[in-house]
Amino acid sequence: MYPLGILETNLVFPHPTGSIRMKTEIVVMDDCTSQHIIFVNDYLKLYGMDINNHKDRYFTIGENKRQKLAFSNMPKQISRVSSQNDTYKEEFVSNQLVEAQINPSFSPKMRNELIIVLYASNNAFSPYPPVLIRPAYPAIPRAREALEKHIQGLIQLGVLRKVGHNEEVEVTTPVIIAWHNDNSRMVGDFRALNTYTVPDKYPIPRTQKSLTQLSKAKYITSMDALKGFNQSDLTPKAKKLLRIITHCGIYESLRMPFGIKNSPSHYQRMMNTIFPTELSEGWLIISIDDIIICSDSWSLHLERLARVLHKVAEVNMKISLKKCNFGFEELKALGHIVSGLSLGIDKNKVAAVLLKPIPQNKKEVMSFLAFASYYRQHLKDFAILGKSLYRICDQQTVFEMKQERIKAYEKIRKALTEAPLLLMPD
Repeated sequence: MYPLGILETNLVFPHPTGSIRMKTEIVVMDDCTSQHIIFVNDYLKLYGMDINNHKDRYFTIGENKRQKLAFSNMPKQISRVSSQNDTYKEEFVSNQLVEAQINPSFSPKMRNELIIVLYASNNAFSPYPPVLIRPAYPAIPRAREALEKHIQGLIQLGVLRKVGHNEEVEVTTPVIIAWHNDNSRMVGDFRALNTYTVPDKYPIPRTQKSLTQLSKAKYITSMDALKGFNQSDLTPKAKKLLRIITHCGIYESLRMPFGIKNSPSHYQRMMNTIFPTELSEGWLIISIDDIIICSDSWSLHLERLARVLHKVAEVNMKISLKKCNFGFEELKALGHIVSGLSLGIDKNKVAAVLLKPIPQNKKEVMSFLAFASYYRQHLKDFAILGKSLYRICDQQTVFEMKQERIKAYEKIRKALTEAPLLLMPD
């Protein structure tokens, strides 16, 4: 008699004050007649059993010595028959084992035998591809100094912590310093990690549709969360994946950083969860970390503002006063000039794009089209104007800025500068 495998299941023990859920492993045995037996608790109590398991741990179940069953020398490559374990095995083969080279001349039987041995000790392998274990980028003295200041500031805010010398590190992301005039910003290069990240497809509200909620509003307030993403907690696993590496050590993100693939979706979900009633009533607009409140009377506006701020304080969120605009009839929000009567393009946003030269590659064309498409409702016949430019973004098309495409590019630029104000719907 020998074990065929282990069946993993969750048992629920109901109780008036709250059920107890326990993960249980049930050993499936062969009784030498090709019939499977599951030894349950009553059986074990009746007969008792000595077990030497696959980890060479010896223990006894049951007290009755009338008939003692002993099992030893369990195969270390014991196969688990739970569907959950099969899923883990498939993930190991498809996500990790693909990095290795296996002799292509192996028969299916030999390949399967090798996979069983490798999976049995899968914790011996690094679970992440080499592209995710990256060194720090070199930096000039000015950038190194700025980087050190940013890191110390984030440590004081509780956003980062230094990883100890004895901690296991499996994923590291380098950072760079981006300069705008004399101001610096620390940016994580999460491109490799984002490639392996399963996308979170939680919907982000369409800006133009959201802004139509401001129709007939007499008072508009806009607010912005202070370092919005940094105010969102991370799971222990996410913290280990979001470690950054610099010339002065490795640091672990304790709060969600900027630049990771699912930050916007996660933050939008969080905000929608905090303000479900206010959003459904139609006077609150939330686009990731931008908060807009609108009202048709001053007393109602104060009441709504107090209601939002109360919830903000309740969840320990912080608002940046520098980016707050309280009680305006017209203001800049989400790249537009908005009021209760009209919707226009923020000309400052357009001016920055107009200063750029003609695109030199597909990436620059796609960036320009994405910007223009954001304001497409202000641009007459945008789909027709952009058709030739969209065509060269195709992977199968060779990039070439022909005269026709340059003309289309110039027409869209001109349309952006002459974009009309749109009246709010009734």
